[in-house]
Formats: sequence, C-alpha cells, structure tokens
Amino acid sequence: MNIKTRSLLILSILMLFYPGNVLRVLADDYRVGTWKTAQTIQPFFYEGYLKAGDRVSVYPFTNPADQKTALLAGSLDMCGTTITHAIHAASRGEPVVVVASLCNKCSALVVQRQGGIRSVADLRNKNIGYVPGTMHEVLLRETLAQKGLSPERDVRLIRVDFFDMGLALARGNIDAFLSGEPFPTRAVVEKYGRILSYPYFGDTIGTINAGMLVLRDTIKKHPQRVEALVSAHAKATKYLTSHPEEWLGRASQFGTAKEILEKAAPNMELAWHMDDSFIRKTRVLAKRMKDMGMIEREPDYKTMIDLTFVNRVKEVAGTN
Repeated sequence: MNIKTRSLLILSILMLFYPGNVLRVLADDYRVGTWKTAQTIQPFFYEGYLKAGDRVSVYPFTNPADQKTALLAGSLDMCGTTITHAIHAASRGEPVVVVASLCNKCSALVVQRQGGIRSVADLRNKNIGYVPGTMHEVLLRETLAQKGLSPERDVRLIRVDFFDMGLALARGNIDAFLSGEPFPTRAVVEKYGRILSYPYFGDTIGTINAGMLVLRDTIKKHPQRVEALVSAHAKATKYLTSHPEEWLGRASQFGTAKEILEKAAPNMELAWHMDDSFIRKTRVLAKRMKDMGMIEREPDYKTMIDLTFVNRVKEVAGTN
C-alpha cells in the first residue's frame, strides 16, 4: 500500500468516526472587514456559502481607511472599500486589489423640506454639508459642475460628519448635504429633508460605489482563498437581492428602522460583478479625482482591479 492510498484510508476512517474534528482540520478561517449598513451587509452571510467547517469572522468598521489599514497590517483577509478610497490607495502604490464589487448607487443630494431649493441651480450661495475625500465629494462636485456651479466660488462646502448631517440640516446649519443611505431617506421619513437629486451619471461615473479589497500578495500566494471569498460574496449578494425581506430585516439589526430601509431600498443596489464597463467608469472617476486634486496621479488599473475571480464565478455558474 503506497503512502497516498494509506493517507486516504486513514482520512476515510477518521471521517467515519470523527467527522466534525476532521472538517475543522481541513477548514479555513477567514477575517473580513465591512460596514454595518444595508448596502455592505454581504460578508455577514459568507459563512453559509463556504465549504463545510469554514468560519468567517466579520469585523465591523466605520470607514474604509481603517479597514484598509487592518488589511495592510495582515489583520484581515478581505475588506470593503469605496472605489474612491481604492483609487487613492492604488495611486500611492499600495498593494491593494479590488476583486469584486460591493454596492452601487446609495447616494442622494438632500435639501431642507420647507426650503426654497427646487433645483441644483438653486444651491448657489448655499451651505452644503459633505465629507472631504469621499465618493460623495466627487459626486457633489460633479453635480454642481454639470449645472454650471463652481464648488469654490458659487457655494459654500461645509465639512460635516455623516452622522451629524441630518441634525445640521434640521437645525438650519446647512441648506443641503450629499451622503449615503440611510441618511437621505431618514431625512425624508423624519420630515426635515427632501431628496433633490440622485447624483448618478450614466455616461461617466455611473452608479459605482464600493468594492471588496485584498492584498496583491494574497492573490499570489493564496488564490484559492480569494476565489472562495469572492464566490461566497457573489452567492450572498444574489441571495439577499432575491430575498429583500431577509436582507432588510437583518440590516435593521444594525440600528436603522426597517421602515427607513424599505424606503431607501430602491436607491441601494448590492453588487458583486465587475467588467470592462466597471473599469471604464473607475478610470473616469480617477481622472475626476486627479482633476480635483484628491490624487496626484492615476493608478495602474491593471494591478488595481482583478476580474479573474468574478469571471471564475460566472464560469462556474454557467456550468451548473
């Protein structure tokens, strides 16, 4: 009996009498970072789509910078990121790679409910809340520019934390803000705000928002782990998209009322797929960021975005 045959025999015997212990020996443990929001919820469902015995520890963060720092330190195997933050990191030569999309849309420009602002043009000379260096800043500047308003000369951009924007608008400290869900919908439900526009530009940036990030070294040394996580991400995304009650019910446990999430749902799109169109929109976004002075140079898109794993998911799905 050769070594391979003997090993298989021993493994079979162990599986027969100690299946749980053997599965744990063969299992993988994963560490994934994300936000506790409805649009970034998929990692909390990964474990159900990995092989038996695999475990996923999900670590919640409040911003993409801290997630990326943990990833670079080796504390995470994968984490969420906004595409703007991924661009910023890659433009600085950091060894990060976007391997899947996370969500699209999710942003809105909100004004005071009883105010006189009826169009973007009416924002001239108004105070607008925003968070610098974010996707929302890019979308806000793009929205203003498309209506002929200069962010530097025609409006006043006021730095306000996402969690404080609603209160600032309700108190009249700002006239408008652009941020991500659920804050715009909460402003509407609580009757102090009104959505002026959804800042999506189909011919340029489109609706891209966030993605899943890994280290380049992880792809090189452990591609099977990245493939397993991307596959789980895709399956979780598909499941939650087709089961909105379960999606929003679980998301409401993060602290936002389900009523608000249900009203925000049309403006939130869970995602996993990336293609040439995604890369093209990322290029446009990076160029805008460079023009705005947010980055000094555009990143190397061939190393920043890797379609290998989402394409593999599509191939496998096509054979089932």
